[in-house]
Amino acid sequence: MGFAIEIRPGLGFPEQLCPRVKVETMPKQKTHKGTKKRFRLSANGKAKHRSAGTSHLAGRMSQKRKRNLRGTDTTTDANSKIVAKALAGNGY
Repeated sequence: MGFAIEIRPGLGFPEQLCPRVKVETMPKQKTHKGTKKRFRLSANGKAKHRSAGTSHLAGRMSQKRKRNLRGTDTTTDANSKIVAKALAGNGY
């Protein structure tokens, strides 16, 4: 008991012909918020992150260890792909 919609050039898409017919679209990939807070993508697609073990208890570390933990580090290529997918294409 359906009905057929004739599509001809100049008439537009079915939703323009009959506004009650809704065309479903695929849902968008959501950004993983925990990943967004911890990683950034570089221009080459590598994931940059803060070094682990730098938040507190640094008094018992050697100066060399504290110095080497400064700044950011990059993940491996395999993990960079996972992070890029979790960020849904946004670099942040």
